[in-house]
Amino acid sequence: MGATIETTHATDTTQATNLPRTDSNPAGPPATRGPRGGGRRTVSAAERQQAREVSLGRIGRLFTAYRWPLAVVVGIIVASSIVSMASPFLLRAVIDKALPRQDVRLLVWLVLGMLVVAAITAALGVIQTWISTKIGQQVMHRLRTDVFTHLQRQSIAFFTRTRTGEVQSRITNDIGGMEAVVTSTATSIASNLTTAVATAAAMAALSWRLSLISLVVMPPAILLTRKVASMRREITAQRQRELADLNVTIEEGLSISGVQLSKSMGTGAALIRRFTESSLRLIDLELRSELAGRWRMATMSVIFAAIPAVIYLSAGLPVTRGHMTIGTLVAFTALQSGLFRPLMGLLNVGVSLTSSLALFARIFEYLDLPVEIDDPVRPVSLPPAAVRGHVQLHNVTFAYAPGGSPAVAHIDLDVPAGTTLALVGETGSGKSTIAALVSRLYDPTVGEVLIDGVNLRDLRLAELSEIVGVVSQETYLLHTTVRENLRYAKPSATDAEIEQAARAAQIHELIASLPEGYDTMVGSRGHRFSGGEKQRIAIARTLLRNPRVLVLDEATSALDNETERAVQQAFDALAEGRTTITIAHRLSTVRDADQIVVLDHGRIVEAGTHASLVAVDGRYAALAA
Repeated sequence: MGATIETTHATDTTQATNLPRTDSNPAGPPATRGPRGGGRRTVSAAERQQAREVSLGRIGRLFTAYRWPLAVVVGIIVASSIVSMASPFLLRAVIDKALPRQDVRLLVWLVLGMLVVAAITAALGVIQTWISTKIGQQVMHRLRTDVFTHLQRQSIAFFTRTRTGEVQSRITNDIGGMEAVVTSTATSIASNLTTAVATAAAMAALSWRLSLISLVVMPPAILLTRKVASMRREITAQRQRELADLNVTIEEGLSISGVQLSKSMGTGAALIRRFTESSLRLIDLELRSELAGRWRMATMSVIFAAIPAVIYLSAGLPVTRGHMTIGTLVAFTALQSGLFRPLMGLLNVGVSLTSSLALFARIFEYLDLPVEIDDPVRPVSLPPAAVRGHVQLHNVTFAYAPGGSPAVAHIDLDVPAGTTLALVGETGSGKSTIAALVSRLYDPTVGEVLIDGVNLRDLRLAELSEIVGVVSQETYLLHTTVRENLRYAKPSATDAEIEQAARAAQIHELIASLPEGYDTMVGSRGHRFSGGEKQRIAIARTLLRNPRVLVLDEATSALDNETERAVQQAFDALAEGRTTITIAHRLSTVRDADQIVVLDHGRIVEAGTHASLVAVDGRYAALAA
């Protein structure tokens, strides 16, 4: 977020495995599930409410930027519907005039007219499909990028409480499930509605009495459709949640870290069982989704199909006998059959749109997430080239959970520019929390963190990331070449700059010895390299940015003693003129620090140089013993 960070808090699948399985909806209680791999997922009341509360107006606003292309589409649809309505009248003329009179010339013209109508409607259909599909895909693109961009702005806290598979599922499965609705719903409504209206008008022009008989089935059809839509909407919400669970299982079970964990713990069979049972639940939900209301809709199809028989019967009754020609009757039944398709299309669109509201709810939930760590409204300019690197923490208190126990409390630190601060203490004492606050991965609950007298909250995040560089004990390498992994920190870096950073991190000789050198693929999460090698590549990546403030969060923890000494020498040389905050369990790496601060349960208990702290014979002396 706000700094160059070599950590995998958000994406480490082994860490995610140990986190509580929670739903990402912050507004409601987590959804519950039985033991891993068994039981049907319980849907919380908050989730059901969320799936109901989606404004159609908000969905409509997705298309606001494309209103003129949509207007063109609607115009094409109207024109196509009007042109197509000429066909039954041409048919009536063929039956009532051309054939009885054996007028070949008229018959030819009427048949040619039918062909022209078919050609025009087909051409208009192709153009309409092209424009509408393009609009739909642009809306899909905007949704995908908006969700991805908004999630990129979320704090580390969001990703530590949210399953990685859940996030991926919403971007892929949920948005993918919306594609048919987004790309075709608007035009389908316009097309079917226009066709239905035009057909109804043509039917009324032919025979208003028979039109009343044809339209009598509309009220029950609408009622049944509403019930079917409600059923499918609930099932769709359940299906997407199950897809998210399946995605989490894939993420946790098939990543390199997940596979290593399952093989070493012997849990492969349990993972397979969990995946199988989740997949079986998906089968059930897919069947229920497809069959929901099918008998109701099938009943409507039978009723619509029976209407022509009723029309023929009505045409022969004494009340209507002699009031219409054979051509009118044939043309009317053709129109009536044509009315069935757009009416059922409208009803099915209503079902699909209502069902998809559950998908829109899940996407809008992410888009509505507040951004906890964001750029200030009126940022203060602090050009990285002019930064001295004076770091201060004033009365800083921070708790990871609102109302929870503070991870650090009442911290006051002053690190003059160009000096070295070492933070030591037992695990859980708050060392890494202070590092995260200095790089603004979190904001203090109380107090402020300053660089050169400027509150970090007043700096742009992009600017802060150039000022503060972090190397963590947890390294994350992209599945690409060594060169591209290093260039990730500075896209404009030259090959010479990349090599210089690698030399400083004591990793150049190793990279150069590989058959493909800097073009060697590192493998998923860098598993091509050992822990120490990955650590040094991560160090080189951060050094490539040349930050004025360098935070080393146990950055040499994965190195052997000989390599650690080499990297430490590089750090000592690079630390000149640079403010360095070092966190280490190995006190040998911090003996020469300008000041050492000892933390215990989030509070400072001792501060001084190595010599002065040893002389006091307190907590630091006990750790150094």
